[in-house]
Amino acid sequence: MMMTNDKAGGVNRRDFLAASGKTAIGAAMVVGSGTLLLPSQGWGMELKAIKPETMATMIQMARDIYPHDRVADKFYAKAMRAHDDAAADDESKAAFFEDGIAGLDAKAGDGGYLGLGWEADRVAILRDIEDSEFFQAMRGSLVVGLYNQKAIWPLFGYEGASAEKGGYIDRGFDDIEWV
Repeated sequence: MMMTNDKAGGVNRRDFLAASGKTAIGAAMVVGSGTLLLPSQGWGMELKAIKPETMATMIQMARDIYPHDRVADKFYAKAMRAHDDAAADDESKAAFFEDGIAGLDAKAGDGGYLGLGWEADRVAILRDIEDSEFFQAMRGSLVVGLYNQKAIWPLFGYEGASAEKGGYIDRGFDDIEWV
C-alpha cells in the first residue's frame, strides 16, 4: 500500500491506519521462488511446490478457520506444510491449492484475501465457500495438522496422553482453568 503525505509532510492518518491494520502474515516477504519469510516473527519456510504468496494466504486462512490468539503463525505454517509436501509429489494437488487460493483472492477483490484488514470480512468470505471441496480440505487437515503439535498443547491445558501415567482420574482431570 502506498502512503501519501499530508500537507505537514507526514503520513496521512487514513493511510497510516489502513497500512498498520494489515495482518502479520500480510507482511510476509517472498525471497526467490520458493521461500516465505516473516522477518517480524523471526521465521520462514522453504516451499517445494506451492508459491510463497499462496502459502501466506493459506496460513492466514488457517488462522481464520481456527483462530487462537496465543498460537503463533509458525504453528499454522507447520500445519500447512503438509499441503506443500503433497503438492510436490502431485501436480494436481498443487493446482488444487493454487486454484483454491486464487478463487479466495478473487472473492476478496482488490488486494486479495490478505488485503482484507478485518477478520470479519475474511470470515464472511470463508462462510461463502465453506461447502466447497477446497475449504473442507483445508479445515480437515487443520484438525490433525494444527492440534497434533505437542508444542501448542500447553496453551490449551492439554498434557498429552495419560494412559501410561495411570490415567486422568488421579492426575487432576478437572483442574483445567481456561474453560
